[in-house]
Amino acid sequence: MQKREDIHDYFKKLARSDFITADKKDVYIDEDVPVSIGHGQTISQPTLVLDMTLELQLQAENNVLEVGTGSGYQTAMLAPFCKAVYTVERIESLHDQAQKNLEKQGFTNIYLKRGDGTEGWQEHQPYDRIMVTASVREVPDKLLNQLAPGGRMIIPVGTPFMQELQRIEKDKDGKITTSVMYHVAFVRLRGEFE
Repeated sequence: MQKREDIHDYFKKLARSDFITADKKDVYIDEDVPVSIGHGQTISQPTLVLDMTLELQLQAENNVLEVGTGSGYQTAMLAPFCKAVYTVERIESLHDQAQKNLEKQGFTNIYLKRGDGTEGWQEHQPYDRIMVTASVREVPDKLLNQLAPGGRMIIPVGTPFMQELQRIEKDKDGKITTSVMYHVAFVRLRGEFE
């Protein structure tokens, strides 16, 4: 497992301002709050991004699926600590912006796709870790099916206004265990299983 202190150190160096549009930078640059990135979407507050990254318990050899690329900030937190990140974004302009943002960071292990995140990314499954950055009423079966035995998923589940941030683990025999980290309020994941 990647060292927590290494993730903390990288988190302190990664500038969230690189993933926020110019009109938001002056107002929110040092605030631990979510920020709008347009199209009804947000970039989460930095402490939540850090917590969710730590909860994945990333390992260097992991393939990670991220559902909801947004502006790429969470993606950039994942990439240094795993083998590859496969990230799916539904909104074309956000997908394009994330691609530019992540290219500026110099990553070579991030693969972006525009599409319905509730479908996952079938071609590269199974995934050792899955990070979902928008909320669902219930966990999509397609994502559970793409989670490898021994894998872990972090996903907000609940109503449009309040969700449980769930840690889902699949054991070597495929048995699913779910635990609640805490309550959150994420934007809705749009797609077949919204």
